[in-house]
Amino acid sequence: METKKILTVCVPVVLTVFYMAFFVLLSMDVFSMNGTVWQKIGGFIMENVPTILLAIALYLAWKKPMIGGVAFILLSIGFTVFFNTYQRWDTFVLISAPLLVIGGLFLLGKDEYSRKS
Repeated sequence: METKKILTVCVPVVLTVFYMAFFVLLSMDVFSMNGTVWQKIGGFIMENVPTILLAIALYLAWKKPMIGGVAFILLSIGFTVFFNTYQRWDTFVLISAPLLVIGGLFLLGKDEYSRKS
């Protein structure tokens, strides 16, 4: 497989899956809190809304890389504003910057998806 194809097709998908797993892992703390089982399940679902948005963006990027790439960049902007990652560089690098990189890689690889292997 060609290096550009690996970089622009495989890497953003793998990065997104790891990034989603990171968010799911962070949301597991809800089960150590006080409350009923249903409150914990509800909290778990609420804490995984960003993961659901990432899954939708990944699906869009898989089908239409141009739209998916833009979706990841918009999610990066949204995460920056919603999670206030602009206040500290380390949280920006951990939360918002990976989405910019993933979106950029999908945009760079938009032609690779249309080519036949």
